[in-house]
Amino acid sequence: MTAKEIIAKHFTREKLHRFVFGTKEKEGAGKQIIVYGLLICIGFIYLYPILYMVSTSFMNREDLLDTSIKWIPSTLFVNNYIDAARSMDFWASLGKGILIAGLPTLCNVAVCMLIGYGFASFQFKGKNILMGLLIFSYILPSQVTMIPTYVLYNKIKILGTIWAFILPALFGNGLNSPIFILIFYQFFKQVPKVLIEAAKIDGAGYFKSFVRIAVPSAAPAILTVFLFSFVWYWNESYLTELYVRGLTTHSEWTNLVIQLKNFTTNYTETRTATGDMATDLNETIRLAATMLSVLPLMIMYFFLQKHFVESIDRTGITGE
Repeated sequence: MTAKEIIAKHFTREKLHRFVFGTKEKEGAGKQIIVYGLLICIGFIYLYPILYMVSTSFMNREDLLDTSIKWIPSTLFVNNYIDAARSMDFWASLGKGILIAGLPTLCNVAVCMLIGYGFASFQFKGKNILMGLLIFSYILPSQVTMIPTYVLYNKIKILGTIWAFILPALFGNGLNSPIFILIFYQFFKQVPKVLIEAAKIDGAGYFKSFVRIAVPSAAPAILTVFLFSFVWYWNESYLTELYVRGLTTHSEWTNLVIQLKNFTTNYTETRTATGDMATDLNETIRLAATMLSVLPLMIMYFFLQKHFVESIDRTGITGE
């Protein structure tokens, strides 16, 4: 038999189709190659900046100027992190940043969960109007309400304090609260009503049914809202500097993101105060400071990523 006949015998159109697209029981190898190839390409796009940041942050000045060194530094130069942490006042800024992001997040979770449960469980006049206002408040640009909010906070004397974030969250108007209310609303709509009715038959009131039945079943939604809210509060530098730190008061409240934003000024002041001007500000120190600002979120996600992915799937946050 010729080579052409052998190929025609063993590689029929049906076998080729099965190899590429698979069957009902098994995916085809060709399809898997395409899918994993796309995932690797997309993953590289996201990972490249992080890998570059980590690699460059451990380089010294000689490695930075040496064109032969691209990814692997000659030595792990940790002084970049020491200088960056000193200039950012790392531990104090980290503690204050956790409070600035954590306390409003806890209020967001509790209040948004209560509001979402109310929308999902009760029928009342004006419910559709309130839902419409809720969605409108989410799509309304924050720039529209920024000045009136600043004037209001100034009148009630909470500018330059953490209450500028906590107080709105207590009234369901925290950072991106509407989307969190909708997440809880969608989740509580899926909770079987027979559970609530059974609790009422056993003598539980509305609040007890909420605490004993709804809250324990909402663990996936709670984790999703907590993580999203914490990350958004953590990364929100402009509103934090406008309301919490204060443009004119410059209170002691700050976080790592604000310190990174003002890193050039802080680094120069720190070097001047210590009398050490030998190390000039360069890209390696900047990237070390950037790495320090995102490191807490990376650590948190590393430990919670499994539960986070499962929670997003169960809450249907994608709208499916």
